[in-house]
Amino acid sequence: MPQAIYLNQNGRVIKEDKANISPNNRSFRYGDGCFETMKIIDNKILLSNYHFERLFSSLQLLQFVVPNYLTADYLQAQILEVAKKNYHNKLARVRLTIYRGDGGLYDVISHFPNYIIQTWDLNPANNLLNENGLVIDVFTDAKKVCDNYSHIKSNNYLSYAMAALWAKKHHLNDAILLNPYNRVADATIANIFVIKNGIIKTPKLTEGCISGVMRRHLLQCFKEDNIRFEEAEVEAEELLQAHEIFLTNGIYGIRWVKQLRENNYTNDVSALLHKKFIRPLF
Repeated sequence: MPQAIYLNQNGRVIKEDKANISPNNRSFRYGDGCFETMKIIDNKILLSNYHFERLFSSLQLLQFVVPNYLTADYLQAQILEVAKKNYHNKLARVRLTIYRGDGGLYDVISHFPNYIIQTWDLNPANNLLNENGLVIDVFTDAKKVCDNYSHIKSNNYLSYAMAALWAKKHHLNDAILLNPYNRVADATIANIFVIKNGIIKTPKLTEGCISGVMRRHLLQCFKEDNIRFEEAEVEAEELLQAHEIFLTNGIYGIRWVKQLRENNYTNDVSALLHKKFIRPLF
């Protein structure tokens, strides 16, 4: 029989099939919670400070009551423990899911941040720039709202989930979501950057995009290296006018886009950015 995969539920390392979530769970019912997707390399969490800053900011915004012991150091130790148990401590993807627990919509039993930690092996190819460019398109059946919660990695992932199903059905590598103003928000699992006339542009956080850790890392690198960039409104038409498009997240860093509809793109700048700012992380 294959080796059992372990997870951590509220501090207990158990076999995956022993995890228990009530049908009255508010995350199951309403998507009440948030999550972090992280990358482990050689028993260390990549960009851990950014991940935990975002996590605890999200918990505060979502009105969780965080006990004193539930710190970044505590959670890192919990993550690395279960990763080691699964033999995933060399190169792995981690999902830390936070959920509020049982209760009705107006009858919250507790604001304690319950959590589950899961790990998966990663292919070493995740550390490389994609050889074949991505083929993407714009998903129009759902919009990313622009509000105080839109930058959080929420457990309510419906618009992204539907966009991913649509992308798979149409043999695409990813799908771009727009906000209610028909401007670019982000992709299903990534932030988006466009390059035109030597300027790198990405939607600002008020445009409905997730506050990605790799996005934050790159913007900081651009500032330090005096690379021209803008956090701004990105019209959907700008995707068709761009010279390059690339997507970012905390697992693969940068992936370049080859095609959007009939438009084809190069990866000259994307490859240089990956070499200078992503490869040293891995």
